[in-house]
Amino acid sequence: MIKRLFRFVLKAIFWFIVISSLWVVAYKWLPVHATPLMVIRAVEQNQENKEIAWKHDWEPLDNISKHLQLAVICSEDQNFLKHHGFDVKAIEKAYQDNLKGKRLKGGSTISQQTAKNVFLWPQRSWTRKTLEAYFTFLIELIWTKERILEVYLNSIEMGPGVYGAEAASKYWFGKAAKSLTKNEAAAIAAVLPSPLRYKANPTSAYIEKRKRWILQQMNYFGALNFPVE
Repeated sequence: MIKRLFRFVLKAIFWFIVISSLWVVAYKWLPVHATPLMVIRAVEQNQENKEIAWKHDWEPLDNISKHLQLAVICSEDQNFLKHHGFDVKAIEKAYQDNLKGKRLKGGSTISQQTAKNVFLWPQRSWTRKTLEAYFTFLIELIWTKERILEVYLNSIEMGPGVYGAEAASKYWFGKAAKSLTKNEAAAIAAVLPSPLRYKANPTSAYIEKRKRWILQQMNYFGALNFPVE
């Protein structure tokens, strides 16, 4: 009985690794048109008897403003081009801040957020965090940094029922993502910590302050140059 159970567990692990790896390989090239979060939000809206809002238009990275690419990196993960999925210093800082009773921060990188958004569910748990680490390792191994950013910018929640850069650009500023100005890009990046609570246009005093900080960081960061894979 124990041997059968052991063999079953080994087979389950084996097939999970095979299927998840093929899934990640497929998304190295295929557009991601739906994510678990998009489905969850649609179900929530339906349960609340609201009109289902699902605005999402996939665009290749070349069609997304360089300003927005840089703005989200400066806002969310300034070591994105350097790390291999996990920013140890950011995690340590978040841990120390949490111990001091400061506002809870996850220290998640863009790679981790992409893994969570595309393959997993939003609720926090040790199971999800473990799977998030696993999928983060896979996408860093199989995808390029450009692809990770492309999927991130096309899948992240950027407003109520608004997913991805193209839909967010049209929703907040009435234009295509490739046409965003530096200020507009910074405004969208400023709402990412809580896109259902804050607005990119018009901005509140808090978002305006965040936007100015992001613009400052963009100036410090300089040109966005992806590493040669």
